[in-house]
Amino acid sequence: MKPSNSDTHLLFCLAIVLLILEQNFVRVLGATSEPNSTSYVVTCGSKTKGTDANKRTWLPDAKFLASARLNSVSAVAQSQDPSLPSAVPYMSARIFTAESSYQFQVSSKSRLWLRLHFYPSTYSDLDPTESHFAVAANELTLLRNFSASITALALTQAYIIREFSLAPIASGTLKITFMPTSAHSYAFVNGIEVISMPDLFQTEPEMVGFKDQSVDLMTSSLQTMFRLNVGGQYIPSTDDSGLTRIWYDDTPYLFGAAIGVTSQADKNVTIRYSKDVPEYIAPLDVYSTARTMGPDPEVAQNSNLSWVFPIDANFTYVVRFHFCEYLRDKINQRVFDIFVNNQTAQASADVIAWSGSQGVPVYKDYATYASDGAGDDSLWVALHPSVSMKPEYYDSILNGLEIFKVNDTGGNLAGPNPVPSPMLVKAEANAAKNFSPSSSSKQGPVVGGVVGAFAGFVVVVAVFFVIRRKKSRGSRSGTADSRVGNWLPLYGSSYTTTSTSKSTSSGKSNASSHLSSLAGSLCRHFSLSEIRHATKDFDESQVIGVGGFGKVFKGVIDGGSTKVAIKRSNPSSEQGINEFQTEIEMLSKLRHKHLVSLIGFCEENDEMILVYDYMGNGTLREHLYKSNNAPLPWKQRLEICIGAARGLHYLHTGAKHTIIHRDVKTTNILLDEKWVAKVSDFGLSKTGPNLNQTHVSTIVKGSFGYLDPEYFRRQQLTEKSDVYSFGVVLFEVLCARPALNPSLPKEQVSLADWARLCHKKGTLEEIIDLHLRGQISPECFKKFTETAEKCLSDHGYDRPSMGDVLWNLEFALKLDDNPDGVRLAVENKASNDRYMHMSTININEDSSTVSVEEPDDDEHPPVFSQIVNPTGR
Repeated sequence: MKPSNSDTHLLFCLAIVLLILEQNFVRVLGATSEPNSTSYVVTCGSKTKGTDANKRTWLPDAKFLASARLNSVSAVAQSQDPSLPSAVPYMSARIFTAESSYQFQVSSKSRLWLRLHFYPSTYSDLDPTESHFAVAANELTLLRNFSASITALALTQAYIIREFSLAPIASGTLKITFMPTSAHSYAFVNGIEVISMPDLFQTEPEMVGFKDQSVDLMTSSLQTMFRLNVGGQYIPSTDDSGLTRIWYDDTPYLFGAAIGVTSQADKNVTIRYSKDVPEYIAPLDVYSTARTMGPDPEVAQNSNLSWVFPIDANFTYVVRFHFCEYLRDKINQRVFDIFVNNQTAQASADVIAWSGSQGVPVYKDYATYASDGAGDDSLWVALHPSVSMKPEYYDSILNGLEIFKVNDTGGNLAGPNPVPSPMLVKAEANAAKNFSPSSSSKQGPVVGGVVGAFAGFVVVVAVFFVIRRKKSRGSRSGTADSRVGNWLPLYGSSYTTTSTSKSTSSGKSNASSHLSSLAGSLCRHFSLSEIRHATKDFDESQVIGVGGFGKVFKGVIDGGSTKVAIKRSNPSSEQGINEFQTEIEMLSKLRHKHLVSLIGFCEENDEMILVYDYMGNGTLREHLYKSNNAPLPWKQRLEICIGAARGLHYLHTGAKHTIIHRDVKTTNILLDEKWVAKVSDFGLSKTGPNLNQTHVSTIVKGSFGYLDPEYFRRQQLTEKSDVYSFGVVLFEVLCARPALNPSLPKEQVSLADWARLCHKKGTLEEIIDLHLRGQISPECFKKFTETAEKCLSDHGYDRPSMGDVLWNLEFALKLDDNPDGVRLAVENKASNDRYMHMSTININEDSSTVSVEEPDDDEHPPVFSQIVNPTGR
């Protein structure tokens, strides 16, 4: 039968549909067998996909497990450290008890980012300190005998990210294998990223010191060791130029006092990428900020702009310098030499000559080999003006810096675990003892939670261990000044007086001679004429504060480009030459985000003058009471307290010896333009006791209202004296009233005594700042006031450490952000523990009722609270 026209039309339509389906099916098969763009973002151990704080979606890992499924289990962390960026991917983990693998289909022509995320918490009662394992990507060894717990402790971080750039894999299959080191160990991972990347390594950088040798990067795999936005701020992965990289601040790695000045490109300058430097090389934020040596040619000619980094020996490293000249526009205006590991990597570098124009980025790669000799566990980078070229400006510039480790000939990228600071190990042990679970609890030690007490830092401690072993070096050859012995404070000098510190002429002369010898190695030495010019000859209109040392003037230096705070000693002040010298020796060697930066000093014509970074928002006290400033909201006050606690915690545990501030108060907590808190005024600071001592005997100094009563009675100083003073600060922030107010009734004169009495009576809410009423959640208020009250204990051994205080304040912030998602757990303590009283807050599912359970004070002394099942912020 002959088909009708309608049947023919129907058959034709079916044929078209089948053709379309066939083409799509072929396209899908092709995409599966040879993807052009790989992107796997996997949360390990989770059964469902999740979204992180940056709105990235993470897929569950089960379908990528290629072998030994019986040797792996999924697990959930028992605690969430406050510093975790989000619960995804860190709160779930895949645990491996034997060799196991993931398998990913990838492009055979594309380089890959491989990022591994580790959060060393407690999973299924496993001890995180027993986790040692190796990781391999196909035949390439990435990690060997790796301990995330030790690494997190050494770097003072709660979580670890390891990033690798893998050469194209010809087979199209990436196999990531996890291998426990021993039968008693286990491996784990929280997150895996496998992402196609453009080829960032098409160069063959020359080996520094060997002009006839270069490194072939195109066939090499590399590990990212450091990625810094020099002179700029932290850049999150969401603000990168499409490659989800993280760029960190460079300040923790700066060496010496000559740290230069930072700047940002003017709005009239447009950054223009070129075909040689596409946008993905580095984001705009990297090229629009920079660190330079400053406008003073004498300072620049006699110093270097230097950074130092801890590295693993027996590897080749590629150092990538990012430049963009947005301040100069002609050749030979700024010419400088580049040194890598004390050897000349580039003589007479001229960014304009390289780029051809202002605002055009360029980058340069140099390779160096770190052998296994003395001092080879650090990599030095330095810039110095090319004086022989007679440039218009004696200066140097750097916008960004990346350091990559290159795999060795055996296909290995693994290095040893870093060595934690002995002081941090001791603090960790004490915290573990203080937070140990009761005999009836089955929860193991939560390393992640303890490490959270240290998570506010950058990796300063790790750098310190490298630097303190480094020998002194000559400045003109691209090394550190030979007079610099240690990067952190000088501990050979400790100043104790038996009377007031007013200077005698001979004492002043001796100190002046000593300070002059420090000028080149510690910080900038200003002339009195420079100071007078900066302050308009100490005009009273420039005064921004008055302290125990003297008046503080606002000023400008370096041709008006840099705002500074200039502190001039009052001849009648109780604080004299010893405090002046201590301030210089302490602050010029301490670098931390939450410590005020000392720029320099002047000691000419019997003047004692200190020059600091300008803090645009003044002191904390100015924003609490007796001022016209608008009252700060509660959350901002709490964040300021956390910042100050981080600074003090660094002083107590981040250096070789404990540094005791001895004058903690709200006028010594300064706020910069972005409201970042910075601890200041180190004139009374002392080096604390060593491991064989319990205290330092010294004449009592400090400020009434903040003085530790035990220190006052016994003249024995410990770091717990700072904790007491900080407890007064916490109540000052909460109540917005002075530490001492003689106009009030007797029982209310001392804020510390009055707050403790009100806390005991349960009436503390009645004395808080009226502007805070209704702003603080009950859970946050309870945690904050418990912390502050315990800081004010009569005896130092009853007070928490600054690490404990920091942890609890961060927890209070979490409670304020999300009070309904957190419950506290009771952990009974041994009889010798004397820490903060702990409650269990049980929140019903409908959040309608809250019950509080208290342990018996007669049976168990009070202890700190701990997070058990927190919800991410």
